[in-house]
Amino acid sequence: MRIIVYGIGAIGGAIAAQLSFSGHTVIGIARGRQLDAIRASGLSLSTPQGTRTARFPVHADPSEISFEPDDVVLLTMKTPDTLGALQRLNAAGLAAQPVFCFQNGVANEALALRFFANVYGATVMLPADYDTPGEVAAYFAPKIGAFDIGRYPSGTDGSVEKLCGILSASGFIVDPRDNVMSSKYRKLLANLRNIIDAALADTELQRKWHAKARAEAEAVLSAAGIAWDKTDAMAREELTITAIPGRTRVGSSTLQSIVRRTGSLETDFLNGEIVLLGRLHGIATPVNAALCKLSIELASGRMQPQSASDATIAAVIDAPGGTG
Repeated sequence: MRIIVYGIGAIGGAIAAQLSFSGHTVIGIARGRQLDAIRASGLSLSTPQGTRTARFPVHADPSEISFEPDDVVLLTMKTPDTLGALQRLNAAGLAAQPVFCFQNGVANEALALRFFANVYGATVMLPADYDTPGEVAAYFAPKIGAFDIGRYPSGTDGSVEKLCGILSASGFIVDPRDNVMSSKYRKLLANLRNIIDAALADTELQRKWHAKARAEAEAVLSAAGIAWDKTDAMAREELTITAIPGRTRVGSSTLQSIVRRTGSLETDFLNGEIVLLGRLHGIATPVNAALCKLSIELASGRMQPQSASDATIAAVIDAPGGTG
């Protein structure tokens, strides 16, 4: 079985490298300087245990791959890039092969199901950085990361069990879930803080605004009849964020996008998911809507990361035009 990792950034790079180290056949799809660096020198993965370089074939587009019936595709790009990736996979001839969404947010699975019959969700617990082409760092120890994995919209099957076995044997903690979206909504609530940490430097203010954003979100999810896992994330007590000598952790995936000046953020599919549900169910979500507006300023470079204040967010909430 070949594992095709589509999106060799922080998460995709850590997964692809670790699977390659374990002897599995990995094919990557990357772009830009990351693609060039991996082709030239491989992909370096730094962890608290040390640094190793993985070498595996990497392509610029799915059309460069001749898909085989037992291939598995892992989507690891951010949600703004998912639609284009799915369209390219479809055009390249992917058909019944399993497509696993190793992505934040809850929009990717439904989008993938428009194109492919066998779609799976994966909750990703893997703090990792990618800021230099050809280099990825993963900060959990003693394992690389942890995943909840299940079929979308619910259930498990042989594809789940097979991938879980491969990942488990490759240095990850993995839990097959027949209600994986409940786990993903739990992660969504945590990810509401991504843009807050990117905008604010003060940790007390970060906690304050995350509590406000989360309170809105929980009210909206309850109104929508959406259940989320209220237990702590699986394996949280078994894994610890640990320093890597010579590296300083950048932060959340949102902050990494700002630092790399990608021009787009995933906030519209994190906090924006709450705004969408609020509008569908008649519940105001002024905090999450304001955070979506701030993400535009951060993505464009008009606002510098971690330069906002308490008053900045309050002013966006109070601005004419409404934010809910």
